[in-house]
This record gives sequence, structure tokens and C-alpha cells, in this order.
Amino acid sequence: MVTKAPVRVWRDGELIDEEAARFPHLTHTFHYGLGAFEGIRAYRVGEGQGAVFRLREHIARLLQSCHLITFQDLHYSAAQLEQACVETLRANGLAAGYLRPVVYLGAGTMGIGATNNPIHYLIAAWEWGAYLGEEGMREGIDTQISSLRRPSHNGVMSKAKLTGGYINSILAKREAIANGFKEAILLNEQGFVSEATGENLFMVSRGKLITPPLSANILAGITRATILELAHDAGIPTEERFFARDELYLADEVFLTGTAAEVTPVRSIDRRRIGAGRRGPVTEQLQSAFFRAARGEDSRYARWLTPFSL
Repeated sequence: MVTKAPVRVWRDGELIDEEAARFPHLTHTFHYGLGAFEGIRAYRVGEGQGAVFRLREHIARLLQSCHLITFQDLHYSAAQLEQACVETLRANGLAAGYLRPVVYLGAGTMGIGATNNPIHYLIAAWEWGAYLGEEGMREGIDTQISSLRRPSHNGVMSKAKLTGGYINSILAKREAIANGFKEAILLNEQGFVSEATGENLFMVSRGKLITPPLSANILAGITRATILELAHDAGIPTEERFFARDELYLADEVFLTGTAAEVTPVRSIDRRRIGAGRRGPVTEQLQSAFFRAARGEDSRYARWLTPFSL
């Protein structure tokens, strides 16, 4: 009989079993959604060896999100949280895995303001394959333009990755699934393309790589920044600008980027075939470059990796 090792979770400075990590039913963030989180991946780079991809940038964004939602009295430094992420992977025997750090408000005042509730930290880790499917990574996915709009800058802080900030995306994703699509693409209030439910978006048109600007109410994606740098280094022209859905329909290639989705091609939007209806050559080139960098196979990007041993 094989006994599975208990799942270990890092909470407030110590590693504990998953069962002990359950929070009280009056935890404020559970009720009102005020909290910050990150999604981070580690990749296997050798036997018993892993590397967390762009850990420093992810933790920096986590702390920026905390600042934006007025979580001021933080108990851990960026370096301590980075180390905690590595410890959580080791504790669960994961050379490759997905990390979910969350900073949340605990039980206390049950009201909207809740300025005196304690701030807690939790980091979980698990194995997670291709978020939008292995086939989707190779062949592309079918998507739709959502009936919902990406909230404006005055409606939600788009540069913060917030627990309650994803309700709009969840509704758009559920709508897409109900309609037979894999993913939804949201427009902003002005009708320009912004991003997908949990991914940034790129299109290739006439040899140029184009993505919405950060001013389009989008999250400043770390994978997005990675792709822009990889494209620059490969000599692929890039542009950050606004564009509407009709230009997207006419693109030669479209793909999505994110820590979970990595680099996933889009083969159709609203039942309109994109390009040849499969992963295009620029998408494949950048997808390959991304995985080579993340898996430690390209020494030019070793600075993006935080290596560790089990």
C-alpha cells in the first residue's frame, strides 16, 4: 500500500498540513474579496532540480497589489516570500509545479471597511499541466468575444492582481464554456480588445507582433513582458496599441499568454478562423523560445530563474 505524503502549505511563516490550513468561516476576504494573489510556475530543469520562473517579478507584483489595496502593515519582505515559495515546493516534492501565494484579511470586523483585521499569508503548490489543454498548446483553441466588458480603471485597479477582481473574468469564462468555447476575450468600455479572462493577448499582422497597451485596462502580465523581450531579441517587430475586434478577426495569428496558459495559440474567434486555423509560425517560434527560457535551456535568460534542489 502506497501512502501519499500530506500536502504542505506555508502560512504565516510556517509549513503546515493542508487540513490545518483551513481558515475560519468569518475570514473577511472570503466574504468580501479583498486580497492579493499571484500565480507562479516552477519548471523541472534536471533530476531533482527545479527553477521558479521570474519569481522576483511575481513577488514584487504581489507586494504592489497589496500597496494598491492599502495592505500597509506587511510582515514579510520580498526575499522572505521568495524563500517561502521555494520551501513550499520542496515540502511537497515538486521540482515542477504551480504556486499560489495569497495575502488576505482574516476574521475580525465583519463590515466593508475592516481596517483592523489581521493580514495573513498563504502559499500553496500543486502540479498543474497545460491550463488550456495540451492539444490547445499545439493546435490552438476556439474563443469568443465576451458579452461582458473589462472594467475601467475607475472600476477596478487593473494593475493589481486581486482575489475579488476576477469575478468579471469568471462570468465571461463560464459564458464561453456554456457556448462551446474554450476561452473568452474581453473588450474594454471603449470597444477595444483588452485581454482574455486570465491571459494577455497578442496578434500577428503582416509580420508584426501587436498587443494592447497597458493603458487598455489590462494586467501588466509577466509572461506578456517575457514575450515582448523574447520577440525583441529574435528581431520580431513589436507594437503596443489599441485595436478593435474586426482587426483581431483579420489577424494572421493570435495567441494568449499567462503563467497558467503559458503561450497558447488561438485558432478561431467567434467561429471565424484565424489565419490558417492552427498554430502559426511566429506563435510557434515564441512558444519554443519561452519554454527554452523557462526550462533553463537558454543561458541568456538565466536571470529569470530561481533554481532549487529537492
